[in-house]
Amino acid sequence: MAKNLKIITDPDPKLRQVSQEIDIGSVKDPKMQEFFQDLEKTMLENDGVGLASPQVAENIRVIAVKNGQETLCMVNPEITKRSWAKEWGEEGCLSVPEYYGEVSRSKKINCLYWDKKGNKKRIKVQGFPARVIQHEIDHLDGILFTDKAKNLKKSSE
Repeated sequence: MAKNLKIITDPDPKLRQVSQEIDIGSVKDPKMQEFFQDLEKTMLENDGVGLASPQVAENIRVIAVKNGQETLCMVNPEITKRSWAKEWGEEGCLSVPEYYGEVSRSKKINCLYWDKKGNKKRIKVQGFPARVIQHEIDHLDGILFTDKAKNLKKSSE
């Protein structure tokens, strides 16, 4: 049974660490499979559209992303191509509660990753899903959206 993990918040120094790649051979390990389920459940229970492992104090390169009706668990995700065209959009973050700001992101990306069964996958996304994946991969590199945001404001304002 998947459990809800504790989401850490800024200024926790764990959010600023660069996450370690996972040995793909360990993806099928029962503990890793349990972590994937826990990460997805935590994201959904907190009304998130994405969640990166550093946000639950795990220094590994795994993100969960809502893509339409399905949730993708992406291991060692890597953006292989970005569109030159960028767009500004409002972002928030479960690890920076109550704050929102405008962030410029590539409109389209290609991403290479391994799924939770250890299969190599490629995905081409644009618009909101592309924004979410870029935001979550930033977490894996110790970057928060507030580092890139303009017009940062508290939600009560």
